[in-house]
Amino acid sequence: MKKFFAIVAVMGMMTFGLTQNIVAQEAEEATPDSTATEQVEEAPAQEEAVAEEAAPVVEEENASLHKELKTKFIEGDAGFMSLVSIALVLGLAFCIERIIYLSLAEVNAKKLMKDIEAKLAAKDVEGAKQVAKNTRGPVASICYQGLMHMDEGLDTVERTVTSYGGVQAGYLEQNCSWITLFIAMAPSLGFLGTVIGMVAAFDKIQQAGDISPTVVAGGMKVALITTIFGIVVALILQVFYNFILAKIESITSTMEDASIQLLDMITKVSAK
Repeated sequence: MKKFFAIVAVMGMMTFGLTQNIVAQEAEEATPDSTATEQVEEAPAQEEAVAEEAAPVVEEENASLHKELKTKFIEGDAGFMSLVSIALVLGLAFCIERIIYLSLAEVNAKKLMKDIEAKLAAKDVEGAKQVAKNTRGPVASICYQGLMHMDEGLDTVERTVTSYGGVQAGYLEQNCSWITLFIAMAPSLGFLGTVIGMVAAFDKIQQAGDISPTVVAGGMKVALITTIFGIVVALILQVFYNFILAKIESITSTMEDASIQLLDMITKVSAK
């Protein structure tokens, strides 16, 4: 509270001093200058003019960026650039499909295992099966398969869980090979455009019989633009692919942990 009152007192003194300075300045400026008044009146008009000029500049920059990309796409040979674009679209489609599938496969494994453990502790095996059956995801599926073979012995349950875990891991990695294919195809298509562009440049040199920048500029431009776009597409898909691999590793680790917990639960129930 003391600090608060001290701050208020200081602010009050500063405000009072500022007010006195303003009053003194107003007393000194008894006769206003007509030039200053005109400048003050002209200031808002100038600000409005600057604001009106700034808006078209931003729009022109956005339009120029879109126009520049369109121009480079056409200059890079529409045939090769279209192939690179198709690789990007298809690769992103597979990435989005995998991300959605893996997101749906993730569940609260800790809560699931606690519910199954509570049912098994109460010797309600059918209830534990229903809990696993009504929960989505590979973790619940592995637990359900293990509980289904619970009466056949611990060894059978372990083999079942291991085998079905491999099946679920295959489902998680499904379509990832297509993503790696498009990651490899995008720069390869770009390099193909580079080679063809260089061949076209040398053909023009041979036809003209002279080496000059104007003769080889077209072929070199195709070569460089296709390579740039191909590498950019590969980088974009690689980022998504690494994200997908991280999610697969996380789910796989959860599956292994849940399998170990399930075997421990069944062991405790069988020992009673």
